[in-house]
This record gives sequence, structure tokens and C-alpha cells, in this order.
Amino acid sequence: MDSLLSKRHETHGDYQEQFRVAQELKEVLHTYEWNKLSDVQREALEMICTKISRIIVGDCSHVDHWNDLAGYALRVVDSLKRFSDA
Repeated sequence: MDSLLSKRHETHGDYQEQFRVAQELKEVLHTYEWNKLSDVQREALEMICTKISRIIVGDCSHVDHWNDLAGYALRVVDSLKRFSDA
């Protein structure tokens, strides 16, 4: 477990700082028309905030952060396409 946590510290940065940044980003989202969004949209945006915080606090060149961020956005696109085709 120590090895995993050590590796995560390298890529994600200090977890307390990363969590703080993520919560600050999410707080901004929740101050607007949050309830107008679908569950998929809300969850994707929250996860994107987490990924952004890892980029800011941790290793900004860690490809997985960017792939994950794009992946959550694509989930919303897929959801919107399915909804519009229904």
C-alpha cells in the first residue's frame, strides 16, 4: 500500500491540497443551475474537477489525468446523443 500511495503522490500531488482544490472547484459548480443538469452531467463535472485538481496539484504531464478528463466529457456526449435519439 505504501508503494501505491507513494506513486499516487508523484502523479496526484499532496492529497490534502488536491482534495481542497477539487472541493473549491466543485463549490463553484454548485452555485449555479446545478439541479438543471442530469445525474450523468453532474457526476462527470465533479469528476472533471477532481481530474483538474490532480493536474494542478500533481503531475500536469501525467497522460492518464488528461485521458480521464476527456473520458468523462465523452460520457456526457454519449448520454446526450442517446437522449436526443430517443
